[in-house]
Amino acid sequence: MFIDDDFLLDTPQAKTLFHDYAEHQPIIDYHSHLDAAAIADNRQFSNIAQLWLDGDHYKWRAMRTNGIPERLCSGDAPDREKYDAWAATVPRLLRNPLYHWTHLELRRPFGITGTLFGPDTAGDIWEKTSAMLQSGSMGALDILKKMNVEAVCTTDDPCDDLAAHRRHAASGDSVKLLPTFRPDKARAIHQGRAWMEWVDRLERASGMEIRDLAAFQKALASRHAWFARNGCKLSDHSLEAFDDESLSEEEAAALFAAARQGGEVAGRDAVRFSNYLMDFLAGLDAAAGWVRQLHVGALRNPNGAALRDLGPDTGFDAIADFTYIAPLGRLLDRSAQKGTLPSTILYNLNPRDNAAMAVLCGSFQDGVTAGKMQYGAAWWFLDQMDGMTRHLETLSQLGMLSRFVGMLTDSRSLLSYTRHEYFRRILCRMLGRDMAQGLVPDDMDMVGSMAADISYNNAKQYFNF
Repeated sequence: MFIDDDFLLDTPQAKTLFHDYAEHQPIIDYHSHLDAAAIADNRQFSNIAQLWLDGDHYKWRAMRTNGIPERLCSGDAPDREKYDAWAATVPRLLRNPLYHWTHLELRRPFGITGTLFGPDTAGDIWEKTSAMLQSGSMGALDILKKMNVEAVCTTDDPCDDLAAHRRHAASGDSVKLLPTFRPDKARAIHQGRAWMEWVDRLERASGMEIRDLAAFQKALASRHAWFARNGCKLSDHSLEAFDDESLSEEEAAALFAAARQGGEVAGRDAVRFSNYLMDFLAGLDAAAGWVRQLHVGALRNPNGAALRDLGPDTGFDAIADFTYIAPLGRLLDRSAQKGTLPSTILYNLNPRDNAAMAVLCGSFQDGVTAGKMQYGAAWWFLDQMDGMTRHLETLSQLGMLSRFVGMLTDSRSLLSYTRHEYFRRILCRMLGRDMAQGLVPDDMDMVGSMAADISYNNAKQYFNF
């Protein structure tokens, strides 16, 4: 049977590690793009297409490659037509991780096994999953519980009122729904009018008039504190340009004033202003005891026609090819010099940078907090079997795998929690092979406790949810 209980587990040790130590650990999803309101309101779904295809740009990319027109990907076609288009695409995806993920997502939470998904089976699967979803017991929150999710961190703009998070917290539900502070728009001074409009939003959200840089920072600090009061323990930042230097307070204030008056701030000035704000925000994170996440290496919207017609985050981004390790090190060092370097997770998108990123983490460990600097999980285009394996191998050789905080979904799909299972199977396969080959001790309690820590315990301790 394709994808049975021992999928990917090719040694007796791997099977024991997974089934006895990793499989049943709760999930702490510390980075996702799920809709907080859908979870808080336990949104109900009429059919699996709404779960599978709404907002999932991984699948949209694959469908386009298969010659599927846009109306059946991100467009306004009926759900069943989109579903049938996906069914026609999946058999073409052999050796792509989407083939594994699709069948894992049918297995959990729907319990569909022993059936390959394609046009010939799509009808029966549609009927079975629709009946389950329409039963009233498989809303968004119900699915999280079926997947053994303990905590979910969404990704939120500083101006968000966090109404859904507060509503969920008031319900007393066992699943934690926590915000993450994502202030990328605050740093996007090069975007001119869009940045000015966002600053206007920040004025309204903070209740503060923002005429100068000092007021801007005060408003950001106010929103940071608001997020903290609502359970936030992480920030998240996408870094797509680097400069070796930051700005003085006077220089940053002058650039802010020019931009606020409608002037253009671009090129190196814009990047250095971003650096200045990153240094400021690092201080806020450190003072609050938050974990900071830095995602590095995305090439955003290279297809301008697609951006114009469909907007961002629709599946057209790519992997960037630029050097950044030295200026990233200087960004970290500026905070370290001031004693304001928070616990930090570094993610790279270009696999070329695996070793450099893992080693850079080691350069800023403080000897106080175990695993303070984390080489983050294989991200986005890398969260497949080869990418996860390479990440784990690099971290093992150049860092400390036993302190790793494990996998995340980084997804807009509720069914993506099978990626945690996928990761745990890959981890246990690697450790099991090492045990079988004598590369690590064939001591199940010793290695099993490590698998359990990476799957759950390390994250539980690191994020202190």
